[in-house]
Amino acid sequence: MGGLKVSSLTYDQLVKICEEAEEAARRRILSEVSQRKISDLNITVDAEGGETLTITVDVELTLSPTAHNVDVKSLTDEAVRAAFESIERSLRDRKG
Repeated sequence: MGGLKVSSLTYDQLVKICEEAEEAARRRILSEVSQRKISDLNITVDAEGGETLTITVDVELTLSPTAHNVDVKSLTDEAVRAAFESIERSLRDRKG
C-alpha cells in the first residue's frame, strides 16, 4: 500500500488500528461459534513502525468439548484474514 508514510501515523492511531483489527477477528470467530462454546480465545495484534509498518496478528482458540464440527485452524485463519482486512481498510481510509 503506497502513499502513506508510517511516520505520519500517531501512536494513538496505531493503537486504534490494532484494536479495530482485534475486534474484527473476534467478530469473525463469534459469527461461527457461540461464546459459551469457547474455552479460551486470545487475539494479539502487534504493530512495529520504522521505515515500514510491520503488523503481526495471532489468534489462539480453544473450544469446549461440546463444540462439534468446527475446523479451528480454518476459523482462526479466517479471523486473521478479517483482522488484516480491517487494517488495510483503516490504512486506506487514512491515506485518503
